[in-house]
Amino acid sequence: MPSRRDFLAASAAAPLAASALASPAPLAGAAPQLKLGIASYSFREFGRNLAIKMTKKLGVSYINIKEFHLPYRATPEDREKGRKQFEAAGLTITGGGTIYLLKDDEEDLKYYFDYAKQCGMPMMVIGSTDKNLARIEKYVKQYDIKVALHNHGPEDKYYPKPSDALKLIKNMDPRVGVCIDIGHTTRSGGDLMAEIEGAGSRLIDMHIKDLKDIRDGKTQVPVGDGSFDIPAIFKQLIKMNYQGGVMLEYEIEGDDPYLGMAKSFSYMRGVLAGMGVKG
Repeated sequence: MPSRRDFLAASAAAPLAASALASPAPLAGAAPQLKLGIASYSFREFGRNLAIKMTKKLGVSYINIKEFHLPYRATPEDREKGRKQFEAAGLTITGGGTIYLLKDDEEDLKYYFDYAKQCGMPMMVIGSTDKNLARIEKYVKQYDIKVALHNHGPEDKYYPKPSDALKLIKNMDPRVGVCIDIGHTTRSGGDLMAEIEGAGSRLIDMHIKDLKDIRDGKTQVPVGDGSFDIPAIFKQLIKMNYQGGVMLEYEIEGDDPYLGMAKSFSYMRGVLAGMGVKG
């Protein structure tokens, strides 16, 4: 990732940001900030040191850590060491995941909640079943760690859309919520804006990306190059006074994601600047 390439990426993204600035008018009473961040799955081909370095180079402060960069089976001492490494770089750990809590088993659930606590994760993005939610809620209360159920599209037999998860957690502790993956939501045939609005205060986290065809996950492109109405999504989040992260999950170009991610952030920051909101 030579510096010349970085310069070219920023130059290519500048017109996108400029067009975004002209689109939405500033919102009355807009939230001062929308927390743009990175799902570290985007750096799955790289170790922790490089993942941190590239996150910093992108000018991002918020990160959701995938197990590649803080292994589940690490010792408590190694987890603490990894957490301190992220924090020493000036990064705020918004959570971890996706973490799969599939067993209705006390010992297994306690293991992952201990992992999250030791790694400094205030929230876990999780995959679960419809059978173990009550047990998960118990640990949410015990550890004061939020969980956000991640919808995984039509292949997900439990929560294809966020609304499927919301039906099951509507009477649970408010720290049990959803992580809306916008790509999986539309692939499931969901009305994305209605799903976001319907989640309300249960929306704890968001995975953002862009698709040329919103029904086809194989058409992912840098944010701003696809078919999602990103300004409308941000406007809705601001209207809701959403306080969670908007985490770029870049699932393409795994061995060389930097330029596409830089382009994505340039576009998203341009959209927010046009709204008078810090990103």
